[in-house]
Amino acid sequence: MVMHAGSAVLIVVLATLALVPWALPRPPQDYPDAVSPDHGAHGKKVHGKWGRGGASSARPARRSAAQVDEAVLLDLAGASLSSGASVPAVIEALGHALDEELADPLLRAVAALRLGAPWDEAWQNGRIPVQVESLRDALGPAWRDGVDPAPLLAQAAVTIRARRGSRAREAAARLGVRLVLPLGLCLLPAFVLLGLAPVLLSTGMNLFGW
Repeated sequence: MVMHAGSAVLIVVLATLALVPWALPRPPQDYPDAVSPDHGAHGKKVHGKWGRGGASSARPARRSAAQVDEAVLLDLAGASLSSGASVPAVIEALGHALDEELADPLLRAVAALRLGAPWDEAWQNGRIPVQVESLRDALGPAWRDGVDPAPLLAQAAVTIRARRGSRAREAAARLGVRLVLPLGLCLLPAFVLLGLAPVLLSTGMNLFGW
């Protein structure tokens, strides 16, 4: 009974030591993007349509280049063209909805097209962001040859999403390999302390008659 009681106490002590890191206090996490319902996107208090300030006159913020999904951009262009908008009108509308980095090449291309410039020449003024390249390539045959742009836009969006999914699966597979060593280093000591150490100590106590 004394040996069993000693083993039980030892197991409790080892389990307590294994749980000590989880019991330590952790510093509070700061989430700069988390905004309360009464605060704006930058943490400033604002009054919406039903607040004390009456009807809100704030305009929606433009999306930065890092926040724009090129596949969604293609979907928006396809929906606009399907509703009857012209190619220059669609490009101009997207340019007014995006930030300056993405809007400038779109608006310059629209101005050049309305002045009669060829399609390729209209896009040569300045650097073309990656998010805009797919839109330019998908709308090119429609402007030059009169091809229906809807299938081209849809196929381009599907290709982008498929490529993105393939990259995500590859990254997930690499992550599994990279986690083997950290998980082993974390779980092996706990297994030794909670699984092997009590058994070895109990066996040693029985062998030596302690």
